[in-house]
Amino acid sequence: MLNDSAVTANVPASDLDRARRFYADTLGLTPADETPGGLVYTTAGGTTFFLYQTEYAGQAGHTIAQWHVDDVAGEVRDLAAKGLVFEHYDMPGVTWEGDVASIEGLGSAAWFKDSEGNIMCIDENRAG
Repeated sequence: MLNDSAVTANVPASDLDRARRFYADTLGLTPADETPGGLVYTTAGGTTFFLYQTEYAGQAGHTIAQWHVDDVAGEVRDLAAKGLVFEHYDMPGVTWEGDVASIEGLGSAAWFKDSEGNIMCIDENRAG
C-alpha cells in the first residue's frame, strides 16, 4: 500500500548545472547521488528529492517543496546572508515581520524561489 511507501519529490530545473550550484552554494545541499536524469538529494531529516532537467521548470504558481525547521527566522537570516531573496504574498490572515509570515494557527513561514523559479517554503516544524 502507498501508506507504507516512501515518497520522493521531483523538482524541475531548466539548467541543471545552475540549479546544482544554487542548491550547494545557497542552500548548503550536496547531491547524495547523480543519475543520467538528474541529481538525488537526501536530507538528514529523511527527505529525498530529485532535481531533474526540463524546459518546464519554474512554471508552477504554487509552493512545490517545504522545509520544516525549528527556527524560521534563523533560517531566513542565514539564507538572506547568502543573498537569497524572499517572496512576500498577500494572503488573508497573514502578518509579516520582515521576510517571515505568521499564519494564525499554523505558525511561521517564509517563501523563496530557487534558481529555476520554483517556489519553495521554509515553515515551522509543528511536529517538534
